[in-house]
Amino acid sequence: MKNLENQFTVAFYNLENFFDTKNDPHTLDDDFTPDGMKRWDESKFSKKTKKLAKTISLIGGEESSIPPVLIGIAEVENKKAIDALLNTKALKEIDYAYVHFNSPDERGIDTALVYNRDHFKVLDAETIPLLVDNNNGDRDLTRDILYVHGMLHEEEVHVFVNHWPSRRYGSDETSYKRVKAAETVLQKIGNMPMESFNCIIMGDFNDDPNSESIQKIMETGAFVNPMQKLLSPNSGSANYKGKWSLFDQILISHSFLNYEKGTHSFRKAEVFAPKFLKEWKGKYKGNPFRTFAGKKYLGGYSDHFPVYVVLKGNG
Repeated sequence: MKNLENQFTVAFYNLENFFDTKNDPHTLDDDFTPDGMKRWDESKFSKKTKKLAKTISLIGGEESSIPPVLIGIAEVENKKAIDALLNTKALKEIDYAYVHFNSPDERGIDTALVYNRDHFKVLDAETIPLLVDNNNGDRDLTRDILYVHGMLHEEEVHVFVNHWPSRRYGSDETSYKRVKAAETVLQKIGNMPMESFNCIIMGDFNDDPNSESIQKIMETGAFVNPMQKLLSPNSGSANYKGKWSLFDQILISHSFLNYEKGTHSFRKAEVFAPKFLKEWKGKYKGNPFRTFAGKKYLGGYSDHFPVYVVLKGNG
C-alpha cells in the first residue's frame, strides 16, 4: 500500500474548445453555438463539462489522496464555463477557486489556474501580453500568459500558465512566435528575487521538449523538464496524423529537487491517459477521445491528455 500522505498533484489540461453555448459578438465563437456549424447546445456542453470534471477529479489518484491542488487549463472560453466545471458533482465538494482573465485571442479561448483553497493561497496574479506579429506585420492576437504568485502550503511559488501560438501555418514558419513566448516568460522571471524562486511553467506550448522555445528556458540552467522522457513514438499527450507530440508540459525549477522542511520536492511526472480518455477501436485506437472530428460530433473529452507532476510536501 502506497503512502499517499503529503503527496500533491499539479496538473495541466487543454480542454479542447471548452465554449459555452452563447454567441459572443466580440470573438470568433460562432461554430460553438446552437445555430453554428457544431450545433453546440446545452446538452453537448453539459456532457463535456461532466466528462472534463470527472477527468480532473481522477488525475494523479494513484499518487495522492486528493485531486490536483493546482490545475492549469487552456482553451476555456470564459468564467461561465469554468463555473460550470467546478459546480459539477465530481468537483463541487472540493474547495476549488480559479484565476482567469480574458485574453485577446480572436477565438475567445483563454487559460486559467484552478486551485484548491485548502492548499494554495493566491498572493498576486496578472496577465502578461505576448506581443508578437504575424509574417505580414499584423499583431497575432494570441493568448496572454497567466502569472500567479501564491503560497503552496508554506512555500512561495510562482506559476505560469501558457498556451503558446499554434503551428497552423507550419512549425518552422511559426517557431519564432513560441521562442518569443519563452523569452516573455524569462523576462518576467528575470525580475524575481532568486532566494524565493520556486517556479512552475506549465502549458500547451505547441512545441515538444526538444524544440527551440523550450530549450531557451532550459538553457538558463534554472529548470528541470521532467516531461522529457514521456515522449516516444508510441506515447505523448496528443496525436496528429499518427504522430505523437508532447506539447503539454510542466517545467519546474531546481528548487523542487531539495528536501528541506516546509518545501515540496518532485516525485514523478506522468501523462494521464486511462482507457476512458482514449479512442477504443478503429484507426485512431489509443488516441485521445476528442469531442469533435471536424464537424462530426464524437462526444469525447479532449484531443489532449492531461499531464501532471507529483510533489511531496516536506513537513
